[in-house]
Amino acid sequence: MKDHLVKRLLANNADVLKKGTGGWRKVVAAFGEDILLENGEVDRPKLGQIVFTDPSKRQLLNRLLASYISYGILWEVFKLWIKGCNIIILDVPLLFEAKMDRWTNPIIVVWVDPETQLKRLMERDRTSAQDAQNRINAQMPLDEKRSKADIVIDNNGSLEDLNENFRKILDQVSKPLTWTEFWLSRQGAIVAIVSIFSGVLGCKKLVARL
Repeated sequence: MKDHLVKRLLANNADVLKKGTGGWRKVVAAFGEDILLENGEVDRPKLGQIVFTDPSKRQLLNRLLASYISYGILWEVFKLWIKGCNIIILDVPLLFEAKMDRWTNPIIVVWVDPETQLKRLMERDRTSAQDAQNRINAQMPLDEKRSKADIVIDNNGSLEDLNENFRKILDQVSKPLTWTEFWLSRQGAIVAIVSIFSGVLGCKKLVARL
């Protein structure tokens, strides 16, 4: 996988909650300084416990950060587009909830059964079953996401199985571009600009001869 061909963007609140950012200021103003660590950074586990047990506060947090996250993603996508990346993978946990599925193609969902999802979340975050279940309940069920996907990767197996499945999917989405996809790519934009410039220049020369 060559870096200039494929790039992965992780869409979450890691950057927008950094101390001193606009998102940080809004969240602190809404939830109070009790959510801060001694160094002024947001205590993410504590904030998570608050929003994943209270739907209204979770919705508030999403509203506060949505514009910052969307802007950050769009800016990064634009920079990668300028660099000529052929494939940009957006890793967006709340893709459907944030309505970002309208701007992505194809939509790939990595699916696991509910028991495995709960177990892995508890191990990853070192949290209780109740806290992990609250986080799961705060998102659209994976079965529903699977029904909305163009491609589904079954992640009930090992990490090696997941990597192999991903390589197969990458080969699948790396097929030659359709005409529509080509004109939306950097190469297509360059061709369009050169064609327009050449056409304008040709018309000027033609008019000058008349």
